[in-house]
Order: sequence, then C-alpha cells, then structure tokens
Amino acid sequence: SSLAIGTTTGYRLFSLSSVEQLDQVHESNEIPDVYIVERLFSSSLVVVVSHAKPQQMNVYHFKKGTEICNYSYSSNILSIRLNRQRLIVCLEESIYIHNIKDMKLLKTILDTPPNTTGLCALSINHANSYLAYPGSATSGEIVLYDGNTLKTACTIPAHDGPLAALTFNSTGSKLASASEKGTVIRVFSIPGGQKLYEFRRGMKRYVNISSLVFSMDSQFLCASSNTETVHIFKLEHLTDSRPEEPPTWSGYMGKMFQAATNYLPAQVSGMMNQDRAFATVRLNISGQRNICALSTIQKLPRLLVTTSDGHLYIYNLDPQDGGECVLIKKHSLLGSGKTEENKENDLQPPLPQSYAATVARQSTVPSTSTMPGYSEDGGALRGEVIPEHEFATGPVCLDDENEFPPVSI
Repeated sequence: SSLAIGTTTGYRLFSLSSVEQLDQVHESNEIPDVYIVERLFSSSLVVVVSHAKPQQMNVYHFKKGTEICNYSYSSNILSIRLNRQRLIVCLEESIYIHNIKDMKLLKTILDTPPNTTGLCALSINHANSYLAYPGSATSGEIVLYDGNTLKTACTIPAHDGPLAALTFNSTGSKLASASEKGTVIRVFSIPGGQKLYEFRRGMKRYVNISSLVFSMDSQFLCASSNTETVHIFKLEHLTDSRPEEPPTWSGYMGKMFQAATNYLPAQVSGMMNQDRAFATVRLNISGQRNICALSTIQKLPRLLVTTSDGHLYIYNLDPQDGGECVLIKKHSLLGSGKTEENKENDLQPPLPQSYAATVARQSTVPSTSTMPGYSEDGGALRGEVIPEHEFATGPVCLDDENEFPPVSI
C-alpha cells in the first residue's frame, strides 16, 4: 500500500488505498539521482542513497523535513533493507547491521562473496529479523543470519547456479529463491532450511528474475523477470486441497500413485511435485526492469507492477481459478499527466461475467476495515500502532502517534 520511487531529481512517496487513486504523500528534490529509497512501512523514516554520493546513506524524518543522520561506507551502497528492529546496508563484499532505534552499528559481516547486485533479503517481521544473502558467487548457497542474535542460523544449498532473487514471507517463516537461470523457484522453511515447494517457471529460456515476492498471507508467490510474463504460484499441497476421491478405479490409482512418490528418490519425487504457474500476467513491455507486489486493495487481491519507465499497473487476481490476470488501471508516477492518464485508463472493453469482471466493477470507495499489522509475537495478527517506548530517545525517535498506522496488506 506504500510505494517509494527514486528519480533523477529526488524521490517520491505514494500511498495506494484504492485502485482509482494514487496519492502522493511526499516529494523531495533536495538530493538528485536517487537510486535507493526505502521507507520504514508507513512511518516518516526514509533512507536515501544518491548517485552523487553512492557511499553515503542518509536517514530522514520526511514529515519534519529533517535529516536524522548519515553514514558513509568504504564502497558503493548496493541495497538497503529495514524493519522495525534492524537496518541492513549491503556493499559488494560486506554487510552492515544497524540497530534502527539509535542507528548504532551492531555488526559488520566482512569478506562476503562478491555480490555485485547487492542481493539480500530481510524479514519484515522484527521478532526474528532473519537476513539472507549469497554464500557463494558461483553456486546457489544461501546464508541465513539471525539479525537479532547476530549469529549465522544455517546455510541452504538452494540452487546449482548463482542466486538472482531472495525474499521472505511476512512472518519470516519461509524464504523463496531463484538462480540466475530463472527456471526453478524454491521455497524453504525458516530457520530449518528444509525445501517446502519447487515451482518451475519454464524451461525454454533462461531469464533474469528481478522481483520475487510473497502475498501477505503467504498463499501466493509472484515472480517477474526481464520478459513480458509475470508468474504467480499458489503455495498449497495437492494432498491438502484435493477433495476426497470417490471410490472409483481412477481414484484408487490416484491414491496409489501419490503414495508411490513417497518411495521414489528425492530427485524424482521433487520433479513430480513441481507446479506450473497458478496465474500469469502478460505485460505490454519487455526487457524493462520491474518490481511486483501482491496486495489487497478494497478487500480484493491485486497484483501491482511498477516499471522503470515510471508506470504502475494494477491487475485483478482471481484467488480461486487463477489464469490470466486482468489489467484494470494504469497510473503515471512521473508528473501529473492526469488528462493522458484518464484516456489511457479506459482500458477495458465489456468483459464476460467472470470473476475478473465482477471484481472490476466493485466500488472504488476505499475500505475502512482495519487490516492486520505486526505484533510483538511476530504474527500478522492485528492492527498495531507501535508504542512510543519501542523507540530510543536518541536520534530516531518517531514521536507522532500516527507514525505507524495499521500496516495495510
């Protein structure tokens, strides 16, 4: 529900509470050529890195218009991740872990394998604050690091080739990964590292997966790449979701086949359990970097795709039947462009009476229901405003009671 973009002139923050309306929360033109902008959920804490000073991290309280602090590092900052407990700064061959409450440096992980893209993931659940990063530049080994205890939890031999994408689910109990080949996506349990799911994106061509993201309820996993197709996988075991088979010959044979997979070698059994995409999206563009999110807007599941040319696309996702997702809105993130945008948004001819058609006609009034937030026990259980005492009285004191409205999903 919150979108941050870096531009040649600065950065912009948006709030998305309805399909029809994209609200600009803040715009800053103080620092040009921003290539990293990370906002702490819906708070006013924003971390910015500019091409003008690529080794410097600037932390702002954007509502007050003040800089909280800045830190400089030995080489260019490649990525930044943050939750309510930790702030992670990833360089090519080292990772810095800060305590977000007072910005103190807690740990430096030196001599990590060359990580030219700054690939790393941090659990947004601050109760565990797991960090994942590549353990090798030549194979797909993942290092799982506990950001709270500051100790390595385990290493996961996830893929044969080098890693290209990593992401945690909202509670930090699952980790998804893809290699540079981009043909297979795997999901592991955290912190044990056991393989739970294996999805095949396709075998015809290797792709560069640039965005990998779970839905907030962990039922779906979305993968986008440098191709025009976005894949959405459903995390379910067929044995759990399939209704009881009728007592027929085919039903009996199906059960026999399912039981037989338990006795096959793991490699063969794993191949048989691979699933194809549950839902797909055909983008109008190809070869352009994009970032995806699975969100619930106005009580309905949506796929959001933001492209590097400055557009946000919103699609309906049918959670029962999947299939091809329907484009329902296109927003411009650069400039107002409202006249052009309104013309462009007359996208849909009359649709058949399908799920997509039904949800497309839903009211555009933003939902007033409270969405789940994060509680101290780590679950996405209830709407939560972070109490003031959780933040130190030091430089990062966020003193507005509304700094942390319930985290929308």
